[in-house]
Parts: sequence; structure tokens; C-alpha cells
Amino acid sequence: MNEQNIVPAVSVAVLRNRSIMLVRRGRAPSKGLYAFPGGRVEKGETLEEAARRELAEETGVEVGALAQLREILIDSRGDGGSFYRLTVFGARHLRGEPAADDDADEAAFFSLAEIERLPLTDSTLEIVLELLDGSAILPG
Repeated sequence: MNEQNIVPAVSVAVLRNRSIMLVRRGRAPSKGLYAFPGGRVEKGETLEEAARRELAEETGVEVGALAQLREILIDSRGDGGSFYRLTVFGARHLRGEPAADDDADEAAFFSLAEIERLPLTDSTLEIVLELLDGSAILPG
């Protein structure tokens, strides 16, 4: 695998009280699965700029300071895609109610009990648990 073949991508796990915002993906990769809102980094953007743009495009929600939680290498070649280096950020909800737009079919805040019953992308539940139990530290 060549670094030039890896597409940079971002997502944002948004915490509001004891709930986490998820979107249902409307396109491949991961169509029909619930995940944190996000997408590809555009040329010239920083990871944080891309994260805020994607969050606004998919949900209309604004967040405070972003904290990088992890990087995940995703192989979506089976879906006709490529390799993605996904940088997952965490942030606290600042303003706005989620409204699905762009490539999201649904956007909402969910409790842990609700999340555990949803079809999720890999590592989503693990990150949700870290946010809710306080092992992932968010600014603010």
C-alpha cells in the first residue's frame, strides 16, 4: 500500500450531555450504517477545517474545541473505494439541532442504549463508550 493511495478523511463524535450524535451513511462506503458525521479532506484543508466543514454540511451542528481521538485505516476497496486514513475527533455540542443533509440519511443524538441497537461502522461503539465513561477527554 502506497501512501499516495490513501485518502485522508475525518469524522466528529459530538457529545451532548449523555448522548452522542450519529448519522446514517447514505452512500458507500458504509451505506446504511450509523457512524460519526464526516468525510474526505479537501485539497488545502487542515484536518480540523475538514472536520468542521463536514459536520456543518451533514448535520448543521456546531461544536467547541476538537480533540483528536484516533486514526483508523479503512479498506473500502470491496465497496469500489480505496484506503482511507480516518482521523476521528471528539467535541462537545455547541449549538444547532442535527438535520441530515449531504450524504447522511439521518442525523440525531442517541443514548447508549439506542446506539447499542443500531447497525454501526467498526470502532463506533468503542469510541462512544470512551466518550461516555470519560476515558476520552474532551476540552471544555
